Amino acid sequence: MTQKLTILDIAKLAGVGKSTVSRVLTNDPKVKPETRSKVEQVIRESGYVPSKSAQAMRGGSAKVVGIVLSRLDSPSENKAVRGILEVIYQAGYDAVIMESQFSAEKTNEHLAVLQKRNVDGVIVFGFTGCDLAPIEALGQKAVVIAIDTDQVSSVGYDNHGMISLAMNHLLQQGKRQISYVGVGSEDKTTGLMRLNAYLASCEAAGLVPCYRTGQLSHESAYQLTEQVVTPDTEAIVCASDTLAMGVAKRLQELGRTDIQVSGVGATDLLSFIFPNTFSIDPGYYQAGHASATLLIRQLAGEQAITHLTQRASL
Repeated sequence: MTQKLTILDIAKLAGVGKSTVSRVLTNDPKVKPETRSKVEQVIRESGYVPSKSAQAMRGGSAKVVGIVLSRLDSPSENKAVRGILEVIYQAGYDAVIMESQFSAEKTNEHLAVLQKRNVDGVIVFGFTGCDLAPIEALGQKAVVIAIDTDQVSSVGYDNHGMISLAMNHLLQQGKRQISYVGVGSEDKTTGLMRLNAYLASCEAAGLVPCYRTGQLSHESAYQLTEQVVTPDTEAIVCASDTLAMGVAKRLQELGRTDIQVSGVGATDLLSFIFPNTFSIDPGYYQAGHASATLLIRQLAGEQAITHLTQRASL
């Protein structure tokens, strides 16, 4: 026989149900010794090798961490996931990755599925409107990224600091006419916190604010650009690299490549395509690495609930 056999094939050969084979593979203590022995003998003789990921998703002995992202196409969250995977793979864990699409209901559904499948722990990328109760119920088995909660460990971003860094960098260059393109204030982190940081920097430096907010997309930023540009504009600070891409593209079309654009995210593609730009590094990879390290230590009983803030850098 070959390794292409399925659990159903093993069940037929052993004269048992498919669920019984699954319980043997996951070391379920409820399986009778004689039944376990018979199934294991068939597995040995057939050369069957169970899928590690399938075994993990059935709640078996394989160590698994569930990761619930907001968006699979988010460059920032993908950087954080790289940091997470580096840590959990080294610790002998596999990953199950799911997408919430900024939906509290979908996030809760994912968490319920992960719990049912008996994953060891979860890392959730939070967002405005996220239902924290199901995450907090997991206690030491959970870590949340990007939002704060007292009940489980969290790793947050310095939303105020990253915009302040960009503003200070521009002010040090002697620029005084600095506009801002951001996200609507209904988003408390990327939206409200970063906008407030821009306004605070303007007030401290005696600048007149000029800003617009919209959606977290390059299309939205593209449409908003002309509303924050005057003949005297010297720079535009953006709440993210995605927005900076849209702004830089529109400025290029307007022939205003003299205006410097800043973003947040440290996306290499931004400065490669648009030379007169720079980006603040929020430490997405480091945040992912830190969140996974916290979780692994908690699962080992070595770490109490901890709250970290990842600092930004230029």
